[in-house]
Amino acid sequence: MEIKKSSRHQKIIGNFGEILICNWLSRSGFEVILVDHTGIDIIAYNPFTNQQLGITVKSRTRNAGKEEESVNIFSYQKEKDDRQKLLDACKAFACEPWIAVYVEASEYADVYLTSLKNYDEKYRGRGGKAIDD
Repeated sequence: MEIKKSSRHQKIIGNFGEILICNWLSRSGFEVILVDHTGIDIIAYNPFTNQQLGITVKSRTRNAGKEEESVNIFSYQKEKDDRQKLLDACKAFACEPWIAVYVEASEYADVYLTSLKNYDEKYRGRGGKAIDD
């Protein structure tokens, strides 16, 4: 079944992905806040471990037959370095950089949450993957 997207769908799915990640973290004991800051969308604090995360969230909708397409995590177009923006924001707010990805299709959805360090070690630059940059 093809998903028909409204003209505001990207904004709506982006907001939904951010709220979904906030809910997941809150249910896991984190204190969370949505932030409107270049580089990060969420700041999450774990009061049990004192870990503070700065999270960039990427949300996508995929039509039938395109569910396995990769998600570009960072853009490097003309002076726009999303990776550096994440690092700069995390430095300013004393956070560990993390990445969240929400991908929905007509029948199911997937959510990924990982540290930038783990992403770099396991996924960055690999071929044939669901997530790339």
